[in-house]
Amino acid sequence: MNVEKIRGDFPILDEGIIYMDSAATSLTPEPVVASIQSYYRCYNANVERGVHRLSQVASQLYEEAHIKVADFIKAKEEEIIFTKNTTEGINLVASGLGWNREDKIITSILEHHSNLMPWLRIKRKFGVKLEIVKPKNGVLRPEDIEKVVDDRTKLVALTHVSNVLGLITPIKEIAKVCKENNALFLVDGAQSVPHIPVDVKELGCDFLAFSGHKMLGPTGTGILFMRMPLLESVEPLTIGGGTIDDVSPEEYKLKENYERFEAGTPNIAGGIALGSAVEYLENIGMKDIRKHEEKLTKKFVLGLEEIENVEILHQYLDQRIGVISFNVEGLNSHDVALMLDDFSNIMVRSGYHCCMPLMKELGVKGAVRVSLYLYNTEDEVETLLGIVEDIARSSV
Repeated sequence: MNVEKIRGDFPILDEGIIYMDSAATSLTPEPVVASIQSYYRCYNANVERGVHRLSQVASQLYEEAHIKVADFIKAKEEEIIFTKNTTEGINLVASGLGWNREDKIITSILEHHSNLMPWLRIKRKFGVKLEIVKPKNGVLRPEDIEKVVDDRTKLVALTHVSNVLGLITPIKEIAKVCKENNALFLVDGAQSVPHIPVDVKELGCDFLAFSGHKMLGPTGTGILFMRMPLLESVEPLTIGGGTIDDVSPEEYKLKENYERFEAGTPNIAGGIALGSAVEYLENIGMKDIRKHEEKLTKKFVLGLEEIENVEILHQYLDQRIGVISFNVEGLNSHDVALMLDDFSNIMVRSGYHCCMPLMKELGVKGAVRVSLYLYNTEDEVETLLGIVEDIARSSV
């Protein structure tokens, strides 16, 4: 994997910045930007709404983008629904399943607000029981779910990778627990799909929601994988143009594939560019990206451990991605992030990371979060460690 060659596709890095906030939004390579420009310059037309040449080209490329994403996670084309983001995908499932007071939902304290708030709303609206698992040391295990799952459980909704701790959840094993108890299984893949090889057949989940903008794609693009048998049992969040096979003044019949969930004119340029982003990642190789991130993560975590007055929220090196959160004693996380930017043009996230319940459980008021990706280098990690050490030394 030629990191320097890869970095050449990201001209924003020529500005002298060190970008380590990819868990929030990744940078966008030139081939992806070019695909957006190509749509608006060469075949700017609506999809599935015309027989003229431009519409045919746009429709074909938009459909091909679905196929590229499906192949990327080893799914069927019909199982891939384009959304705005992970949040919309999760809400689509939450609103589309039928609920009653006897139902139970299981989630965890590790979740991003987008995989907690929809279930809190379902609880408020329908009176379902919501079980929030609090795993020991932040490591979610199959037995944590086994203890609380029962015949009332309609859905288990868990993150594949914590966006605060970076730890990988054993989804495959938990999926078996769900299946044994006839519970549906939704996975938040926002932090996993961009960084590790994902095969939905192996995972065994029923739903997988993730975002394009975290995997080199444009903002406003997301994906919901929905296992085929469920397509007709989940009510679409919105319906209208493009979703129907037939309609009359009395009734309507929705399409039988992903199009039933994509009402109105979609983000065509974004969807096509998302396909380009997936292609870009596949050309590099997800296994190579994973190895590169593992090397950088190990270097950074071991380096942080040597710095006094720094507390890492989770130090495990196994079964994690390059998301590392820490605090400097005596300093607010926002202040540390500002200093990193001011002193060395290093861009990181700070605050609660849309995980207030987890932060409260950990007993911290936010954290500095470093998130590494394919365009980061060992030299950048060294620079970051040096500045963090200087900040930590001056904080006491």
